Amino acid sequence: MNMDELARQVKESSIKLAAAGAEVKNKALAQIAQSLYDRKEEIIRANREDLDRSEQENLAEPLLKRLKFDEEKIADVVDGINSLISLEDPVGKTLLSTELDDGLELYRVTCPIGVIGVIFESRPDALVQISTLCLKSGNGVLLKGGSEARETNRILAEIIIEASEKAGIPANWAALLETRSDVSDMLKMDQYIDLIIPRGSNDFVRYIMDNSKIPVMGHADGICHCYVDTDADLEMALRVVVDSKTQYVSVCNATETLLVDEGVAPEFLPELKKLLDSKNVELMGCSKTQAIIPIAPATETDWKTEYLDYKLCIKVVTGLNEAVDHINTYGSGHTDGIVTRDREKAARFMDFVDSGNVFWNCSTRFSDGFRYGFGAEVGVSTSKIHARGPVGLDGLLIYKYKLIGNGHVVEDYANRSKVFTHRNLNREFTL
Repeated sequence: MNMDELARQVKESSIKLAAAGAEVKNKALAQIAQSLYDRKEEIIRANREDLDRSEQENLAEPLLKRLKFDEEKIADVVDGINSLISLEDPVGKTLLSTELDDGLELYRVTCPIGVIGVIFESRPDALVQISTLCLKSGNGVLLKGGSEARETNRILAEIIIEASEKAGIPANWAALLETRSDVSDMLKMDQYIDLIIPRGSNDFVRYIMDNSKIPVMGHADGICHCYVDTDADLEMALRVVVDSKTQYVSVCNATETLLVDEGVAPEFLPELKKLLDSKNVELMGCSKTQAIIPIAPATETDWKTEYLDYKLCIKVVTGLNEAVDHINTYGSGHTDGIVTRDREKAARFMDFVDSGNVFWNCSTRFSDGFRYGFGAEVGVSTSKIHARGPVGLDGLLIYKYKLIGNGHVVEDYANRSKVFTHRNLNREFTL
C-alpha cells in the first residue's frame, strides 16, 4: 500500500475513533496491556535482534541504552497503560459555557486533534506510549521509529493494532512507517495529518519544521540545569544533583549543566566530585570551578551541548541573577531547577527562568508525563503554543465550539431588537 492511501485510511478511521466512548477505549488499552505480557518473549527476542545488529554497527552507547526493551521496560509501559485506563476520558469535556441570549448557548468542548504523525528515535517504549496516548485521546497515529529498532517496533505495532481492533477500535486507526522516504512523504500530507511530533536532534527537528506545512510540536535539545544557591541545604543538593545527572543519563531531562553559587562552591564541589567520580562522570568547568576542583576546562560549546552521557559542565556564579541569565542564554527551555532554603529566591527563579518546567528542591528527572500523572507522554514540548512541557492527553486535544439556538438570527442583534447577555452558565454540554 502506498503512503498516500495509508494516510487516507488512518484519517478516515480517526473520525470514527474520535466518537468512540471511554468504555471501548479503556477495553482496548487493557487488551493491549495483556497482549504485551502474553507476547513478551517475542518482544524480547525481536529486541535482542535489534541490539545485536546495532552493536555490530557500533551504535553509540546512550542509544543502545534507549534501544533496550526488556522485561522491566515491558512492565513499565504496562504500568503506563494501566495509569491511562484510570484517567478520566479527556474527550468531550466542557471548557466554557456561555448564554449568548435566552435560548442561545455556546459551549467549548474538547475533541481529538485528528491524525498525529510521530517520528521518534531508538526507544521502542516511545511507540507504546505514543500509540496508547493517541488511542485514549481519540487520535489516529502514523508511527515512524528509527531503523535501529525496526524488529521491536514491528512486533509492538502488530500487538497494539491487533489487540485494539479486537476490542472494537476502528480498523486502520494506527500504522507503522518504516522507510526513510516515508518521512519525506509524511511531511507533504497536510490534507491527512494534523500535527507532527518529532523526537530527535535539534538539526532533525529543525529540518521537519522547515520542510512541512503541517504544524510541528516538540523539542530538540534537553539542556537542563541545576542551580545550587548559597542558601541551599548542601546534603539535599548533593542528592538532587547526583540524581539529576546520573539516574539515567541518556534522556532529555537529565541535567547537563550545574550552576553553583560562589558562596557554597568551595564546600560543595569537592564533595560532589567524590560522588560523581564514583559514578565515572566526566567533569568540565569554568576557571572558578577549576580553582576549587581539578577538572577539564569547559568551552563555550559545552554550555550549549546535550551530552546524554556521563558528562557534566559546572559553572560558579555570583548569585541568582547570573544563574538565571546563564540558563536563559544557553538552556533549551526544557527543565531547570534550583536548590535553596529561601522561598523568595525559589519564587524568583521559577518566575524568571523561561522554561517549560521549573523545579524547586527536586531532581530534573521528574520532568516526565508518567511521573506527572499524565499516564505517559508523546514527548516534551519546548514551544509556547498549544502545549508545553511533557505532552500527555491534554496536549493531544483541541476543542470545538458548539452553539445551540432556537431559530436565532444575527439580524435581530444587528438592528438591536435583541441584545446579548453573555452570562456564564457553568454547566456541562449536553443535548
